[in-house]
Amino acid sequence: MFPIPPDVLLLIMSMSSPTSAFRLAAITTAGSMLGAAIGYTIGMFLFATVAQPVLEFYHATETFNHVQELFQEHGIWVVAIAGFSPIPFKIITIASGAFGMSFVPFIFTSLASRGARFFLEAALMYWGGDKLRHWVEKHFELLTVAVTVAVIGGFALLWL
Repeated sequence: MFPIPPDVLLLIMSMSSPTSAFRLAAITTAGSMLGAAIGYTIGMFLFATVAQPVLEFYHATETFNHVQELFQEHGIWVVAIAGFSPIPFKIITIASGAFGMSFVPFIFTSLASRGARFFLEAALMYWGGDKLRHWVEKHFELLTVAVTVAVIGGFALLWL
């Protein structure tokens, strides 16, 4: 339940050491899978005692209810899209367990979508190297705004 998206740390660490980018992506993916399994377990077995307060802390109860509607309509595709997009994945992992999604398809879909996302970011940092690092440093404010808009957009997608 780390409040900072793992992408931020992956990108910063990969930018400072591009040759380690793919190893860092593998570690990030493994950590994300552990978090996904924990979120799923919380949703499945501890929704009322643990998940509900977490959702309330993140002011995500209404979003969670909307996610339930999405799960009923689109099933596993919700996990795939959320895993690759800026949609907050914590909500999806808890929802997957709470809504009784089968664990094996959930974890494989999470692995595919989160892994694709993190390894794509690692590839950008690896092949971009110092040139990309200088570009990011030069346009840091613009990138910060873009990431903020993407995160807010992810929440907005859940409310639509």
